Parts: sequence; structure tokens; C-alpha cells
Amino acid sequence: MQKKIEPFLYLAPALLVFILIFGYPLARLAVMSLQRPSQGQQTFVGLTNYKSIFSDSVFLTAVKNNAMLLICVPIMVVIALILAVFLFERIRGWQFYRTTLFLPYLLPITVVGLVFSYIFQLSGVLNEFLALIGLERLGLDWLGSPRYALYTLMFVVIWKEVGFGVVLFLARLMSVEEELFDAAKIDGANWWQLQWYITVPQLATVIEFFTVVSVITMLSWVFNYVYVMTAGGPGNSTMVTELYIYLTGFRYNQMNIASAVAVLLLLVTGVLIFLELRLRERSELMQVVG
Repeated sequence: MQKKIEPFLYLAPALLVFILIFGYPLARLAVMSLQRPSQGQQTFVGLTNYKSIFSDSVFLTAVKNNAMLLICVPIMVVIALILAVFLFERIRGWQFYRTTLFLPYLLPITVVGLVFSYIFQLSGVLNEFLALIGLERLGLDWLGSPRYALYTLMFVVIWKEVGFGVVLFLARLMSVEEELFDAAKIDGANWWQLQWYITVPQLATVIEFFTVVSVITMLSWVFNYVYVMTAGGPGNSTMVTELYIYLTGFRYNQMNIASAVAVLLLLVTGVLIFLELRLRERSELMQVVG
């Protein structure tokens, strides 16, 4: 009995710190999402806050925009896969390209947002360049137009985040046995068949991981892009749930409503993390069985 308890005694200090740092704030957040201020005190109101946010058009717009941002995920996977394959085949200057592709991922989001804000504004570098080469008709108000602002933001997110996928895929490819590709070439497989029957299956687990991480990023990690580049505008066209939580809680001083949205966002990301762990377990089990 003592031997069974002993490991938990060693873990107890770390678990206590973990509970104090993460457990209490999460519990407090959940409690606040079920309360509302009344006569200077917090009153229990059940699910009223949750019902109110689903009747808020701004929140629904934020959810819609987050869903639109999910379009970036398959685009990033395909781009990262193609680039990783070319780098794996060691094209001339592949080491330089590898560093160049990963560099945007290392840059602070604030820096990236400020630079691209300068590039994509109405009188920015891109429109000036288009005018210089006689294509001023293609110049648009990339960030100031509700029609184009979200797509411009998506381009910036893809540009920065795709490097992470390239490095993940390339690292996995470098651990694949060369004999697999050599045997397929001897059997007459062409380039496309090599990628479809060897590269993609070998990268399946990594692709799943990168996909889940990217989905979580699009749902709960785009605040900095939006806040720096558009602040949710124009006309809420780039409003996302994180920015909605920030504005509701700190600008409009409605912490209970913000807490309810935060709880929903936490639940969604928690489910995605759980799915990623299950997918990884299933993949490892299939490898063992195979």
C-alpha cells in the first residue's frame, strides 16, 4: 500500500502548484459564467449568459469568422506538404529554403501584423507597387474593405504558420527509410505515385497532428493578428471569438458574458485536443499491430 501511495506523494507539490495556477482560475471562470452582477453582488443566473451570447449578432459574426478561418487549415497542409517534399528531394539550395520558410514562424505576430498592415493598407506598399507597374486597377483596400479584410488576414496567417508544418513534415520524411522509395522506383512508380503511396501514408500521423494544431490556432490563437491588423473591423468583418472576449470583458466591463464565451472556447479546444490524443493513440496502436 505504501509503495502505491509513494509516487503520488512525490507528485503532490507539483500537482498543488498546478491546481493553484490553473485549476482555481478555470473554476472561477466557470462560476463567473453562471453569474451576473446585481446590486453590487454576483447573483447566480444559470445559463442566462450563454443564452444571451447566442442572441448577440456580434458573437455570431465572430463564430462565423472563426469558421471561415478554418479554410486556412487544408490550404496550409497542402502547401506545407508540397514544400516539404521538394525540400526532402534536396533541390539546389534546399537548406537555405528550409531556413527561409521557417523564419516567418519564428517572427513575433505583432511584428508580422504591423509589417503586413503597412503593406496592405490603401496607400501601402502593395498598391503603390501595382500602380508603379501599371496595374493600379488591381489595387484594393485590402484591410479597409469588409469584402477583402478577412481574406487578407487569412493570407497573413497562412504565410506565417505554414513554416511549422514544413518543418514537421520534413523531419518525418527524413526518418523514412530510403529503401521504400528505391523499391517503388524499381517497380516503376512515378513521382506522383511515390508521393501518394509512400509519402502521404508515412506522414499520416504528422498530418493529423498539424491539422488539429492548426484548427486550434484558427479557433483560439488568432487574436494578435486581428488586434494588430484590423482590431476586428471594418464593421466586425474580422471579429473573432478571442477579440470578442477581450472587448466584452475589458472594454465593456461585462466579465460574466466574456467568461461564458471563454468557457465555450475552452470546451471546443479541449475536445480537439482530446481527439488529437485519441488519433495519436490509434495510430501508435496500428503501427504496433502492423
